[in-house]
Amino acid sequence: MTGRPPKGRTWGRRGITPRGKVPGSSRGRLSVAGLLCFRPGLHARLCYRLRRHTGRKGERRSLGETDYIRLLDGAHQLLKVPLIVVWDRLSTHNSKTMKALVAGRDWLTVVLLPGYAPDLNPVEGLWAHIKRSLANLAARTLSELETRLRRRLKALQYRHGISTDSSPAQGSLSTDRTDPNTPKSVRRRRRTVRSYVPPRSTAAPPPEEEVLLREEHQEVLRALSRLTARQRQVIALRYWSNLSE
Repeated sequence: MTGRPPKGRTWGRRGITPRGKVPGSSRGRLSVAGLLCFRPGLHARLCYRLRRHTGRKGERRSLGETDYIRLLDGAHQLLKVPLIVVWDRLSTHNSKTMKALVAGRDWLTVVLLPGYAPDLNPVEGLWAHIKRSLANLAARTLSELETRLRRRLKALQYRHGISTDSSPAQGSLSTDRTDPNTPKSVRRRRRTVRSYVPPRSTAAPPPEEEVLLREEHQEVLRALSRLTARQRQVIALRYWSNLSE
């Protein structure tokens, strides 16, 4: 991740295209490795390792085998259980150095995913969410970008239910209802769910009450039972205030 932010939709005045200034050349970048830990009966936990590259001569521009193995060591110390790691076929994951590091840890078992299968990797959904949340962010310095990124990752660590809603196909974990980057179909579906009022379950009246009431009164009670609580309140207010349609 560099100083040039990913592009995304945003709010703006009608007829005026929003524009943001970004530095022409960004020195340095950030690399992040994430690990989603699943355990039966518990919520998924996110472990990550972030490394800052300043762009110096001879410095590596990506994470190496040492960074990945330290991430796995930290997850093992946190969970205190043997790990079965399922990851993609990144060259660093499948190198001879990484195989030697994995072989020296009896608590670690590695399973490689098939090639070109991002839909099987739930971490891809997290990265898509991070990029969407940082869209159009013109960070002035690399330190500012690192601070924003750490805040996003920390918020995901405290979020329950990551395992159920972090699909790469959706590419979004945002719960903000005013997020302009959320697709219209998703926002429309959320509005439909929020506006749904479940049918009111009413207990059947006793048989003695049905015998005493006339047929037209029974029809009125059945019609009222099909209304919501708010509609019944409006009818009562109109009755007592002597209002009509």
